Amino acid sequence: MPHQANVAGNIHGGEIIKLMDSTAYATARRYARTNVVTARVDEVEFHLPIFIGDLVICTAQVVYVGNSSMEIVVIVEVEDLETEGKKRALTAFFTMIALDKKGRPTKVPELTLETEEEKRAFEEGRLRYERHKHKK
Repeated sequence: MPHQANVAGNIHGGEIIKLMDSTAYATARRYARTNVVTARVDEVEFHLPIFIGDLVICTAQVVYVGNSSMEIVVIVEVEDLETEGKKRALTAFFTMIALDKKGRPTKVPELTLETEEEKRAFEEGRLRYERHKHKK
């Protein structure tokens, strides 16, 4: 939408981060099967600009879980509809907290890790979690 872009036709980063947050919410909600809230956004990387008319593809995956927290990696790609080529535009990590019906943090299921890539991503998520935990 034109109102979401600057004069050069680039979509404002905040608009895309809002889409990423919604994607992280849906992914965490599906995983935890309860309400969730965003606690933190880490390592937002803008790889490419997104222009009006680009097809935006937003994917997410749970990469780490703690007691009530989940780290979701969200990747935004843009697809050129003429060439059908996809390129990564943004990447970010969202920490989501599962809440019970009274709005208190609640336990989430353990994450099943099957591949070496999943194990590596889990360990990286654990390290990010520990780094932020010690900043408090």
